[in-house]
Amino acid sequence: MSKKIKVRFAPSPTGDLHVGNIRTALFDWAYARHTGGTFLFRIEDTDTTRVTDEYINAAIDTLKWLGLDWDEGPEVGGDNGPYLQSQRLDIYAHWAAKFIEQKDAYHCYCSPEELEAVREAQRAANQAPGYNGHCRDLTVEQIAAYKTQGRAAVVRMRMPDGGTTFNDLIRGEMAFDHKFVPDFVLVRADGSPLYTLAVAVDDILMKVTHVLRGEDLLSSTPRQIRVYQAMGVSLEDYPVFAHLPFVMGADNAKLSKRNGEVSIAWYRDKGFLPEAICNYLALLGWSPGDDRENLTMKELCELFTVEKVNSSPARFDMKKLEAINGDKIRALTIDDFLTWALPFLIKAQVISGAEDEVALVKRALPIIQERIIMLSEIPAMLKFLFVKDFAIEPESLSKVTESGAKDVLARSLKELEPITDWTHEAIEAALRASLIEEMGLKPRIAFGAVRIATTGSTISPPLFESMELLGKAASLSRIAAALTL
Repeated sequence: MSKKIKVRFAPSPTGDLHVGNIRTALFDWAYARHTGGTFLFRIEDTDTTRVTDEYINAAIDTLKWLGLDWDEGPEVGGDNGPYLQSQRLDIYAHWAAKFIEQKDAYHCYCSPEELEAVREAQRAANQAPGYNGHCRDLTVEQIAAYKTQGRAAVVRMRMPDGGTTFNDLIRGEMAFDHKFVPDFVLVRADGSPLYTLAVAVDDILMKVTHVLRGEDLLSSTPRQIRVYQAMGVSLEDYPVFAHLPFVMGADNAKLSKRNGEVSIAWYRDKGFLPEAICNYLALLGWSPGDDRENLTMKELCELFTVEKVNSSPARFDMKKLEAINGDKIRALTIDDFLTWALPFLIKAQVISGAEDEVALVKRALPIIQERIIMLSEIPAMLKFLFVKDFAIEPESLSKVTESGAKDVLARSLKELEPITDWTHEAIEAALRASLIEEMGLKPRIAFGAVRIATTGSTISPPLFESMELLGKAASLSRIAAALTL
């Protein structure tokens, strides 16, 4: 009987979660949902110099915002907690001590200066840099001498001769020669565990069956397998590894965590919908098997398998993400669109959130829904409806003060004043008849001046619908004011 799938997302929150993190979390989540398995969320916060509570809380909030709900972990609980590594230090200390007792690990007293000297000598001899095993077999007398000198010791794992092989679900059979995998540090001199110890111990104790992670961690796999061996884990209980391809930028460089534009917080602030982000990130290295690029989260869960993930690097394409986001915005109901739009309008101080303002926003949203690709565009599009001290943008002012524009505005004012049924159909009919048919103007010339006079900008939602929303009194007042400039 096959084991129930259990995957884990285990970020080290030293900053905002970024595209690479979230793609891993998404693939974990989708694989768990596809197989009816468990999605575990664990916080790897042993690096106390860089991890902060702010980043931990932000990581939790980001997963919630994206809809990547976890079955086990912070706030949810489970049978294998605690789920913050900083609360599991006694567990790691126990296993490190056990490894020393078993002779799988040993204390290393080499100073940083001595280790660097070894590396320099290795480089000079064209050898791969790595620990030379100096402290592997110290005598009792040598250990006593080092302690007398006050030297601090780290704990190192012994790597046996030979090699490590394992089957990667994405890359196939992988082999590592231990000549290039030297004895590695498990515990720092201050007693704090390193990633390789903590992650391996946790994956075993939390019964993780599959580890999906970036290919940058591929070379650390033999070390983790060595920890499994020292723990006495049977081969069939090792987690299965799947190393995801790099995500490259437009310049073919690997996307960096330190690049602000790849943090999920940046995309959130720009007005990308969580489903659009997940939809696009799913396509970075994976395909549903057909030409579809617009997927719902339900469809992703139904279709996703790790075996379909490509081993080649994926290229991040902002234009494609924007296109998918635009599609997702257009698919929203007006009520859902309103829910997403209001925080952006309030943050930009376009509205306060009053009931009458919200009602007007709801009326306005259908005329911009087909025209925006990010929610952050909404305030600039709709601010003309709410501004108290209306003024034409300086860069557009000349287009309503030239003589031809004055004629257009004067004629528009004359034709619009008699309208009693202030609808966009009536407004359009009146202006087309007078400006296009009678004055013989091209629409761009005719309606451009009216657009600037009523909205203050050359860029706005559709003119006639905008004027209907603005109302007759405000529309005519603004046109009249433009004539005085």
